[in-house]
Amino acid sequence: MSASATTPRGPVIAGWSAVSPYGIGRDAFVEGARSGRSTATVAEPGGEPVPDERVCLARDLVIKEVLGRKGTRSMDRVTGLAVATVRELVTGADGAAESGADVGLVLGTTTGSAQSMMDITRDTLIHEKPFYIDPSHIPNAIMNCPAGQCAIWYGLKGPNTTVAAGRSSGLIALNYARRLLASGRAMTVLCGAVEEYSPARAWLEWHTRGEDETGVVLGEGCAVLRLRPAEAVADGEGLAEVLAVESGVAGPDGAGPSLRSAVERALRRAGASREDVWAVSPSGPAGLLGEQERTALRAGFAGHEVRWIPQPDTIGDTAAATAAFQIVSVLTAAQDDDRAAGRLAVVTSVDRDGALACALLRLL
Repeated sequence: MSASATTPRGPVIAGWSAVSPYGIGRDAFVEGARSGRSTATVAEPGGEPVPDERVCLARDLVIKEVLGRKGTRSMDRVTGLAVATVRELVTGADGAAESGADVGLVLGTTTGSAQSMMDITRDTLIHEKPFYIDPSHIPNAIMNCPAGQCAIWYGLKGPNTTVAAGRSSGLIALNYARRLLASGRAMTVLCGAVEEYSPARAWLEWHTRGEDETGVVLGEGCAVLRLRPAEAVADGEGLAEVLAVESGVAGPDGAGPSLRSAVERALRRAGASREDVWAVSPSGPAGLLGEQERTALRAGFAGHEVRWIPQPDTIGDTAAATAAFQIVSVLTAAQDDDRAAGRLAVVTSVDRDGALACALLRLL
């Protein structure tokens, strides 16, 4: 069976949602992506100082207003983003929640909440005794807190996993979710990635940027996909089939050769060719790394007309959530392009720490 066949073989993306600087929910992201409007605003003074002049914030997410006051007193920003995004997926139009032992969750992150970690560390140093800290804040310093809270809030009793792979986290989460379905560990897996904006993250980014990464505007958000086995997806419900996910690390010659090799492996695994590819979505980090990614993809698809759908820089650098936002951007673009149905999209990601990944999707 060729990759362009109409019957899905692999797991299928059957829904998605996002909380981003465009707003809360899928519709808000689709409208913002179609308009191409920038969400960057001047960083407002107040609170802890930050090095950034402009930022892209999910301002519609005021946690206590969106999620209510119960259970949110000590909820940090990254957890609020994840819980609000998953809510949009698990609650159907009839108000019935999708939950239970057959529903798993895989969430990508950088470190969880760097702000929560630093706040607790600071409290142990400035208070009279190092243990004079608010115990309700301790769970926030654990990397898997957002995924755990999503499971608690919505009764997701299947496998609950947190993965950390920098900008590639969304693709690594997608691969983990694919394996959970293939092994029968779950019948539905929600997978995606989340990143917050905070003074702690802003300063960490500022101190670790290279000279070729100046001018980067930081953003925040969360995007989550609903993944199901092909046989469990009703006609017309599927958005894309996950044909392959490949990962690797940058070699001595940079990320380009390793990324090109990963893309070629994904195409071979799917029994597809470059002619089947409709669109390519690079992660596009600033500086040399982004140029290596673009060069590798241009060389790999030289002589073939493909549509370029870069990561949505209009919502800022969303770090660990970048690849997840690339996927939903591809799904959004496919809605408006008659050439997409039945063809393939290549989503790639490279990270300054050397991690890289690519996913091959067939649009339905």
